[in-house]
Amino acid sequence: MKEFHIFKRSAPVLDNPFIGFTSFQHFDGDPLWSDIVVRPEKRFCETEDRECYPVPKDSEHGGDAEGFYPTTKIAYIRILWKEFEPERGQYNYDIIEDVLKKARACGHVVMFRLMPHSTCERDDLPDWLKALIPCPARPKGMRVKDSPTHPLFMELFTEAIAKIGQRFDSDKTLNMMDISLPGAWGEGHQWRAFPKEAIIRLVDAYLENFQNTHLLCACAPWVCEYIRQKRPCGWRADGVGHPRHLFDFYSHEHFVGIDDYWKDAPISFESYWWLGEWKRQGWDVRDVFERMLAWHVSHFNAKHMPIPHEWKRDVEYLLSKMGYHLAIRFAEYENAPKQGGKLPIRLTVENRGVAPIYEKLPFWVRLKGEGGEWIFDSNRDITKWLPGDAAMAFELDVPADMPKGEYTLSFGIFDDEFTVKLETETANDGKWYDVGTLNVGASQ
Repeated sequence: MKEFHIFKRSAPVLDNPFIGFTSFQHFDGDPLWSDIVVRPEKRFCETEDRECYPVPKDSEHGGDAEGFYPTTKIAYIRILWKEFEPERGQYNYDIIEDVLKKARACGHVVMFRLMPHSTCERDDLPDWLKALIPCPARPKGMRVKDSPTHPLFMELFTEAIAKIGQRFDSDKTLNMMDISLPGAWGEGHQWRAFPKEAIIRLVDAYLENFQNTHLLCACAPWVCEYIRQKRPCGWRADGVGHPRHLFDFYSHEHFVGIDDYWKDAPISFESYWWLGEWKRQGWDVRDVFERMLAWHVSHFNAKHMPIPHEWKRDVEYLLSKMGYHLAIRFAEYENAPKQGGKLPIRLTVENRGVAPIYEKLPFWVRLKGEGGEWIFDSNRDITKWLPGDAAMAFELDVPADMPKGEYTLSFGIFDDEFTVKLETETANDGKWYDVGTLNVGASQ
């Protein structure tokens, strides 16, 4: 006989892996940077001491008294090329090893970018490269400096990217590589000044050496499309919050042709300035968050800077919808399967988030009771669970030597490193979610 159960949704889980706010050059629980009031007339970057990892020891960290920041599961870390390759051909793998070690200790994954340079002299290109080719300084009175257009710049930077992939692509903690394009911070303001062939060689270094790591590209449409012809490609957009970006750059210039990328690769945003400055500018935080959700955001870098306390409910609203939010809503199964027979299961999982999960974690089935604990792999691809309902039917082979008796049927999504909490109102231990009982061998 069949038995079925319908489940209510529980409260949204705000701290599942791979989604949510990211830290920035820090790890979860680190003190927040102090708030800064932007002074555009000064024509310089107010955060020059906050752009690179490791963070200077004298940078101001008083933000915990000025606002809040939600728990994070993603450490967004950017380091300078000169820190990774202090001498030509000599690579400082230890700095990246240290990042991954600290991330694992916090239960983080890492989104990573190698920057060719920042915009101030202190955070410039490697000294050994500056001795080989002309390297532009920041023009007087300007905020941003350019990358050198000499072919050797792109050739050697591409080599450095390949070295990182060859060493760290197999480490699951390195979850995402933020593709670095020419220009300050690797943010690509200057990429059109380079030959297309040089950009393709750089991108190919990511494609060839990061086979297991998600790739996110800035909103450079033909570059994104080139990547996507070979594998799924996410995108990462800087400057969310600023009205011009929201209603012009993103809607008319950057998103053309890439509006469905979210179905198989993550979408990530970084704030224009930071949320304290949003408040001073009078920007509508709920409207910004709604637009991010409409673009299927999975994670958001708010710069590890204090968020106004009065926006806590808005942040919780964003967290309750961004990325994936999975709940078992319906389960039907045979309540008296035979030993050595089949156990048919029908299941509906609802994703009330705005994106799928992009990690192929196993979806396990457990029978636990008088005869012990038996665990089965359902062989479901959870990355296909887009927003809405995912209905599925499958069968398990009941072992012939499974003792007769009553068992609790449970489901769970996890591997050795990551566990996904389900938003299902049922008995659970945060890992296994019970859906009902059955009696093996009762019909024999």
